[in-house]
Amino acid sequence: MANTSSAKKADRQSERHRLHNRYYAKTTRNAIRDIRNTKDKAAAEKQAPAVFAMIDKLAKIGLIHKNKAANLKSGIQVYINKLA
Repeated sequence: MANTSSAKKADRQSERHRLHNRYYAKTTRNAIRDIRNTKDKAAAEKQAPAVFAMIDKLAKIGLIHKNKAANLKSGIQVYINKLA
């Protein structure tokens, strides 16, 4: 348990940051899942820029590594290109 006032404040802030990060990470994962479950190429191409922006934002704020972001975007693009 935190003893000092600064430690208590750090606990409050870390909880807020954790919930904030969890929301954006989960939202992005759901968007990636949705785009990978679609069978319509036009719909996937329309969703892709927004999903790529979400992935880039996670990498920018440090929630995921930049290489993981690149791998995710590459995998999504490969999937879209394979759709008929």
